Amino acid sequence: MMAAISAAEEGASVRLLEPNERLGKKLNITGKGRCNLTNCCGIDEFLDSVPRNGRFLYSAYSQFGSGAAMAFFEELGVPLKVERGNRVFPVSDRAFDVSGALEKQMKRLHVSVVRDKAQGLVIEDGALRGVEGGREIYEGNRVVIATGGVSYPLTGSTGDGYRFAEQAGHSVLAPRGSLVPLCAAGEFCAALQGLSLKNAALRVYENDKKIYTDFGEMLFTHFGVSGPMILSASAHMRHFEKKRYRLEIDLKPALDEAALDKRLLADFAKHANSDFVNALDALLPRKMIEPFVSLAEVPPRQKVHDLTKEQRRRVLTLLKALPIQVTGPRPVAEAIVTSGGVAVKEVNPSTMESKLLPGLFFAGEVLDVDAYTGGFNLQIAWSTGRLAGKSAAGEIET
Repeated sequence: MMAAISAAEEGASVRLLEPNERLGKKLNITGKGRCNLTNCCGIDEFLDSVPRNGRFLYSAYSQFGSGAAMAFFEELGVPLKVERGNRVFPVSDRAFDVSGALEKQMKRLHVSVVRDKAQGLVIEDGALRGVEGGREIYEGNRVVIATGGVSYPLTGSTGDGYRFAEQAGHSVLAPRGSLVPLCAAGEFCAALQGLSLKNAALRVYENDKKIYTDFGEMLFTHFGVSGPMILSASAHMRHFEKKRYRLEIDLKPALDEAALDKRLLADFAKHANSDFVNALDALLPRKMIEPFVSLAEVPPRQKVHDLTKEQRRRVLTLLKALPIQVTGPRPVAEAIVTSGGVAVKEVNPSTMESKLLPGLFFAGEVLDVDAYTGGFNLQIAWSTGRLAGKSAAGEIET
């Protein structure tokens, strides 16, 4: 939609092929339906938040960064607000207001929306001639592929854009999930299914080297862990086929080890004659107590006054560094974004045009770029869509 609007603003005649019953289907579920549409930050912070080929986006973001995107949507009648972490949302907290504003702008600019599914590019004698749809051939010598990746396939992101790119001779790096829940070994996480932690600290280790830290919310599931903090962490875990990953959860981040040990001594003194399993209510969520006791290897019915110093040390260690061995990510269909896609070395970063087939442009998740959570991935869509649309229209002879 951004590419179509941008091309139409330049005076081009634009046709948008959309197989879904409504526009912006994936956009409407972003941010739990609230639509975290960008992050209010400068170019350096933006590029630092794009671990995959961030420098490729320098030109696109320079021309249409977060400030320009915010002004664009507010001019379309979508008031915005900035929340924690510079995340930007519509004041209404409704993603439908964002997609609706884009749809109205396309109507104002006379963009033709065709309910048809693209089947492939039409290439004759090495020249781009249009797009083959399910119902007919759509002629045009400028085509923007903005089909998304393969995450959330029910929204229409089924990997078609990769096939179109390959048809034009492009290399496509195998897609995989990023910002994705993680599977864990053992039964600990499954036993805590449904438990949410609000103020936990997270450390991520790759082959025992700490590579990422975070603080915030997470969720235990039947397969492992999920939630905002885990999704962000997953973007740093990119080599499951050859490296080992481990999480450590600090359940008491406000206390250092010395302060927490004093807290344990005080709590255990109050419950000196209680069974160990009944002495942890003030330290842990109720659902976590029995699995935690098992992990600590302390007999649940052992009296607190009989705890050894070594047992107390194990409890302290688990509270500050609860280990979770990650076995891999969930399927890419469950990921928020797709990592991988069209090789950026074959795309001109100043225009988003293919270096292999003149007149072919790319925008968004179909490219081999992806970012952390916080509005950065949608900003990639706005920046690359804007640049691709304007570049395509600018090349059309009138």
